[in-house]
Amino acid sequence: MFKNEGKTGKIVAQKQVYAGPIFQLDKQKIETPDGLLVNRDVIVHQPAVTILAFTSDQHVLLNTEYRVGVNAESLSLPAGLINANETAEEAAKRELLEETGYEATKVQELTTITASEGFSTEKVILVVAQINPVKKAAQHFDADEFVNSQLIRYDHLKQLIKQGRIRSAQAIATVGYYEMFGG
Repeated sequence: MFKNEGKTGKIVAQKQVYAGPIFQLDKQKIETPDGLLVNRDVIVHQPAVTILAFTSDQHVLLNTEYRVGVNAESLSLPAGLINANETAEEAAKRELLEETGYEATKVQELTTITASEGFSTEKVILVVAQINPVKKAAQHFDADEFVNSQLIRYDHLKQLIKQGRIRSAQAIATVGYYEMFGG
């Protein structure tokens, strides 16, 4: 239907101008599938996972964590970076255990989304998981994070999104995809 859908551009030149622990910034010269020659700044970002974790009685995990991009504690679903040589399922299980203390008994991929295609390579894999609320271990945060987790009714989660209290694009996309297509 769309003649260039999925066609990649040809990177003619690339120079890394910054490298940090989570992303790097590259300057690229690209020949697009339409034949244009463009200069772009690209954030090369590790892939991530966002988890909609259910109990058997339709409660879900909700986190609050300080986020520098909004300089505030932010409500969102459990999420985290996927480590090298780790699958999305493995990352989801690890992140749930580290951030919330809950062990996933089942994890299923829903879809993959891109965060900001115009300047970032970041992909976020959205997953739905099952947890047993009775089995909870100690949380093991990264050195630079502190996460508060709480089980809430799934309907309450949707209300928080409707009220604008949850603004995380990944969280909203996960719930929206789950609502449209199930798990």
